[in-house]
Amino acid sequence: MAAPQQVSTVPIPELVWVRPPLQARSQLTLSRILDAAESILAEKKWEDASVAEIARRAGSSVGAFYTRFPDKDTLLAALHQRFIEEAWATAQAALDETRWNGASICEVVRELVAFQVRVNDQRRGQLRAFASRMSDPRFNARAEQLGKMMEERFTKLVVARRHEILHPIPVVAAAFVGRMISAMLLNRMLDPKFVPAGISFVDELTHAALAYLGVFPEDAIDVF
Repeated sequence: MAAPQQVSTVPIPELVWVRPPLQARSQLTLSRILDAAESILAEKKWEDASVAEIARRAGSSVGAFYTRFPDKDTLLAALHQRFIEEAWATAQAALDETRWNGASICEVVRELVAFQVRVNDQRRGQLRAFASRMSDPRFNARAEQLGKMMEERFTKLVVARRHEILHPIPVVAAAFVGRMISAMLLNRMLDPKFVPAGISFVDELTHAALAYLGVFPEDAIDVF
């Protein structure tokens, strides 16, 4: 039986989305176009957005758009590249072992699940557009590299707390839990009815992840 979980008294730094700084002033126009595309995706499907609308929202012109991008799909690929760069920086910060010093496995899983759900909600439009392009090698390769890095770092967090879990192979358990969380988030994003009404997705996904690791709610004092 795993030892009862104790809630640490050390505050866990807030998890936030990271946007790396621009590398040069010449990137400002590109950044405005990408920002415009991102804001449009928060409102409508990519197929319903026009180049004219993107240029107008960016404070630019259709001509300026086409000097940078031959078409909308190339712009979406560039937006995905920026998203991956931001997600990479965010994941490195969120999964940094020093951030979680003194935190229990319950706290780690709960905070990471809640953060991922929040990010998915905030960026649902982008993520749906990206998901529809995963057959494109440009999108798929970047996503796979990000997923591999996240899995490796999450595994380290779990293995460092192997004395708290019952699963006999922590490395395998961590990889499976990470992929389970990703799959559940994807299903929820693509299907609005995936989570039944009245159900807390964060709570249930956290319970499911911890149960697979061999940590049960009755052992987690004041965590839920």
